[in-house]
Amino acid sequence: MRAARYILVGAALCIGTAAFAQKNTTNNNAYRYRWKDASGQSYFSDSLTSDAMKAGYDVVNSQGMVVRHVDRQLTADERAAARKVAEAQAAAQQAQQQRQREDAQMLNAYPDEAAFAAAKNAEVDNFEQAARTTRLNLQGQEKALAELLNRAGDLERAKQPVPKYLSDRIAEQRNTVASLRETLQRQQAAKDAAKANTEAQLRHYRELKAADAANRGG
Repeated sequence: MRAARYILVGAALCIGTAAFAQKNTTNNNAYRYRWKDASGQSYFSDSLTSDAMKAGYDVVNSQGMVVRHVDRQLTADERAAARKVAEAQAAAQQAQQQRQREDAQMLNAYPDEAAFAAAKNAEVDNFEQAARTTRLNLQGQEKALAELLNRAGDLERAKQPVPKYLSDRIAEQRNTVASLRETLQRQQAAKDAAKANTEAQLRHYRELKAADAANRGG
């Protein structure tokens, strides 16, 4: 009797396992895939096909309700374009975060507009001081070049040859003058840019202070 009882229990377990497996298979097959081709014709399938993945598809349950939509696969060019867009968006977000950090540092460093303007004017003055120093140096070098040219001119008027060392000195001095003139131009351009940038930064500072005051007041 005991052996018969074990046999019956085992049979019941096998039947239950089979029923459970059949139930799972039924659940798995309850979902179907629906997609449309280029002409708009709808298709259904119990399995996911390559056409469905290319076109994009809906996962439909046994009641005909869409439970999930999957977009179509992107082409290689579309994936490359999507990556570029994502990279550009990430770069823009990083730039925005950097500007926000710089704005916060600006507000912390300069408690009021007077302090901010004084610091920026000092930066412009530094450029002006550098240009002034170069300008004085240039005047001295131009004077030295003029003296060398006068010496060479006196020799030529006296029908005497200009020595090589004097010609070399004149060439070197001309190069020095030309280099200083280029330096002065760069310094003046940098000063003008700093002045224009200061005005723009001052407007931005005022906007930040107004927004900060509004936030504090709110």
